[in-house]
Amino acid sequence: MPKCPTCDKEVYFAEKVMSLGKHWHRGCLRCTNCSKVLCSGNHAEHDGKPYCHIPCYATLFGPKGFRG
Repeated sequence: MPKCPTCDKEVYFAEKVMSLGKHWHRGCLRCTNCSKVLCSGNHAEHDGKPYCHIPCYATLFGPKGFRG
């Protein structure tokens, strides 16, 4: 039985979400920065960790603007 990367508990078929090549509980797949619950396939990844697209991933890892 696969274990959830967040809580390290077993993930049963009825509650699993597949993302980033791992099995998660629905409530455990959260943005690493702001803890927003994410949907499978509708988020960004950096160093194997999930992030919401906007604002977290864009702010942390997106292109930086010119500051004068």
